[in-house]
Amino acid sequence: MIPIQLDPSFAARGIPFGLAEVTFPARETWNEPAFRALAERELAACRERFVDYDRKAVFGQNPYFRFFRKFKKTYPVMQQFESVLFKGRPFPDVNPVTEVPFLLELCTFVLSGTHDIDRMDGGLTVFSPDAKLPFNGMRADSTHTYPGDVCGRDDNGIIFSMIAGADNRTCVHPDSRHVFYPVFGTPDTPSSLLSSALEQLCGYVRTLAPDAEIQTLLL
Repeated sequence: MIPIQLDPSFAARGIPFGLAEVTFPARETWNEPAFRALAERELAACRERFVDYDRKAVFGQNPYFRFFRKFKKTYPVMQQFESVLFKGRPFPDVNPVTEVPFLLELCTFVLSGTHDIDRMDGGLTVFSPDAKLPFNGMRADSTHTYPGDVCGRDDNGIIFSMIAGADNRTCVHPDSRHVFYPVFGTPDTPSSLLSSALEQLCGYVRTLAPDAEIQTLLL
């Protein structure tokens, strides 16, 4: 597994953080139809579960919703959930490597992401900045961290901000096969929620690529 450490700025806060490192085999060995079928079943179950969906009832006390609100941001998973489940936005059908955590977010509301380990320099350090630190976002636009944010860096700079998203250097490309999926917590997220989310994510990966090598870590 990639080297990972918690900077004291983050470790002192007691926020749980999970990570799944996955090495995918060649794409021709994947079972994409099985993954697509699984996604359809999972989303159908969500629609049935939330047939009487009310945003305030579902997300009003959600720890991620409240965490993002402190930064005057709308929790993106809530927006994605409403778009896919109720507004007709199709589930993506482009790169299953990134669709795995997207499906996890829709079904659990737990925030995740994807990074290409082969595009990293060194290991991962999780930290909480005390200022706005600039970095290049996933779409090559300039963005920044936030004081009290949950962030990650390698030896070459910031690679993710929980609030601002992923960078453009380590974000996943169509040919990415060695990746890690961060699973984020908040100050009031129980670690058991992240443990369950990691297990669910690994199940999605095994459905897509039964021969994938998976390692998980919960801190």
